[in-house]
Amino acid sequence: MNGPADLFELLDTLGIETQTFTHDAVFTVDEARRIRGDIPGGHSKNLFLRTKKGSMWLIVAREDRGIDLKELAARLGSDRFSFGSPRRLMDALGVIPGAVTPLAVINDEEGAVRVVIDRGLLEESPLNFHPLDNAMTTAITPRDFLSFLESTGHEPIVIDL
Repeated sequence: MNGPADLFELLDTLGIETQTFTHDAVFTVDEARRIRGDIPGGHSKNLFLRTKKGSMWLIVAREDRGIDLKELAARLGSDRFSFGSPRRLMDALGVIPGAVTPLAVINDEEGAVRVVIDRGLLEESPLNFHPLDNAMTTAITPRDFLSFLESTGHEPIVIDL
């Protein structure tokens, strides 16, 4: 599995500029709000979900969005969602709970995880995500974030949440 150094190397290869901040490890949105200080831009919550049939989804939303999983599954034409286990998360994206990030699709080489992005989040700039480690936050422009996803073969579904 790739780690933060591999991610930064890929971003550099793609010509994507980022800024990374280090901080204490955070495991929830509330902890992140307390720890991050004045890091500007959009901050997200990232939900790693699965269906009974085994399909995997990564929902990337503004941190203040309430998400009705039943309604979201219906909108996406999916079976009912449940949260993916820590083992499935590690196997699919190479991160632990608390470090879930769309940047972890670098580890989903088979494209098994479908990425859904909240359109409202993409209106923020920069966007802030953990770079595979929940003791860091990396700022990236929305355009560069979408370019990164494309480079990994993940065409996101962008919807209003």
